[in-house]
Amino acid sequence: MTPRTRTNTTDRFDDDDYPAYTMGRAAEMIGSTPAFLRALGDARLITPLRSEGGHRRYSRYQLRVAARARELVDQGTAIDTACRIVILEDQLEEALRLNEELRRGAGGPPPGDG
Repeated sequence: MTPRTRTNTTDRFDDDDYPAYTMGRAAEMIGSTPAFLRALGDARLITPLRSEGGHRRYSRYQLRVAARARELVDQGTAIDTACRIVILEDQLEEALRLNEELRRGAGGPPPGDG
């Protein structure tokens, strides 16, 4: 293995979006069943990538999302509702992140302070 190949492989494992986990391993990691992961896919909360053989592969990001949905379902929330909550939480987090970036990038006082 060349140093360049080694670096590319390491980069993949550091990438939150790299589909490194099989369905069985993903279910084990979040303490659920493969059927639960399929249900999240049916609800369009997560869409796993497929291996060349057609097997589902999940990323670390997708596992965090699935784990959050599992927490809500374990608390008695219906799966469709849990998926909607997780989507809204994710959208809010992204909006807050973008808002903070814009604030830092503007460099000036907020509107109305001048």
